[in-house]
Amino acid sequence: MLTMFSQQTSRSCDQVSRREFLRAGGLGLGGFTMVDMLRWRAMGAVDDRQRAKSVIVVFLAGGPSHIDMYDLKPDAPAEIRGEFQPIETNVPGLRVCELMPRHATIADKFSVVNGVEMLDTHSAWVVMTGFGEREKRPVFGSYISRIRGSSVGGMPTYVSLRGENGADPGEPAWLGAAHRPFTPSGEGMSSLQLSREISTDRFDERRGLLRDMDRLPPNAQDQLGNVAGFDGFRDQALEIIRSPKTRTAFDISQEPKALQDAYGPAKRLLQARRLVEAGVPVVTLSMAGTICPPGDWDTHAGTDQKSQTNFYALRQKLPIYDKAIHTLITDLHDRGLDKDVLLVVHGEFGRTPKINKFGGRDHWAPASSVLFSGGGLQMGQVVGDTGPRAERAVDTNYSGQNILATIYRHLGIDLETKLNDLSGRPRYLLDDTRPIRELI
Repeated sequence: MLTMFSQQTSRSCDQVSRREFLRAGGLGLGGFTMVDMLRWRAMGAVDDRQRAKSVIVVFLAGGPSHIDMYDLKPDAPAEIRGEFQPIETNVPGLRVCELMPRHATIADKFSVVNGVEMLDTHSAWVVMTGFGEREKRPVFGSYISRIRGSSVGGMPTYVSLRGENGADPGEPAWLGAAHRPFTPSGEGMSSLQLSREISTDRFDERRGLLRDMDRLPPNAQDQLGNVAGFDGFRDQALEIIRSPKTRTAFDISQEPKALQDAYGPAKRLLQARRLVEAGVPVVTLSMAGTICPPGDWDTHAGTDQKSQTNFYALRQKLPIYDKAIHTLITDLHDRGLDKDVLLVVHGEFGRTPKINKFGGRDHWAPASSVLFSGGGLQMGQVVGDTGPRAERAVDTNYSGQNILATIYRHLGIDLETKLNDLSGRPRYLLDDTRPIRELI
């Protein structure tokens, strides 16, 4: 059957849970949510010349240590600089952690923005909306779904591949359930195909049954899940599940084994590449836990949830991260996708420059590092100076909203677009619509 909601949750140090949504594996009444998605169409806010553009956002849940990855300070006191040394890359002046040697070979294919100010909260909301959770703004993928329409060329507009402490807060806020991400489930995240017990003929019979339900009286329809107006968009929704193109896009087993192995445990990145190559505009996922063990990126150390130091955890995580991100960037370039696909990698905040008494680093909202690759942007540079201790930007004042403004610009979205909330009040996508000028 088609399960649209999962109650599985995962937690960071502050015990904030993130609900995971939208499982697709067959056909049932739960599919009405996806049908509703396909009811909404574009409002003229998209540059048609850029409809082929896509973005992959990789969320490093828990808050990665910027000062130990992309913004190292080797000349700072020992309690700040930590245990790792920077290494030179193929771009003069761009240095990365010694545990990321593969990054060093492709620095001309990415740029790092340091000193991005975020919010001190364990929530993907700030990454995916640019605002705090209390404001309940729609995630950017839901905005794209609302503006472009919920399917593009037979493929869903917005796909979340989840992962531990998943990349999406789940709720598209006042845009409505129609614009939640399309999320696969099952082993390999590829269970979009019909159940083996459901033949194509039975599938079509069920679709006929749903057509018959359209003829029910309005009250009965409401009792069966608010299916009033279940029109031609329903057929389009069903075809997303039935379509061989969709199933193929999610099936990483069609890739060479050597390439699968190169991604290591982060095979969701390979799946993301297949999806954007197939025409999905927005793909989000989280890279933590089993994808990049141990645990998430919340490296306080010594707390009830963390028994190892920040540096112990990063020694385990960074080689996996390094290999996976290197493979994805290289893969996108090898396939000629680097101009059309923008990769963005970051967490909800950085880590404290000063190491705490447990050998860890705590939350640090004033500065974090964000990696950009592709999208026709200016690569091979470091944007932002955080001073001698990686404490905060001294020459820029970028935030999560500017990251999203850069993404919207890449996707051809007019940043002056306004959509009405539930009260009828026109709302802009962002309050601060400045993209990161050094990248464009």
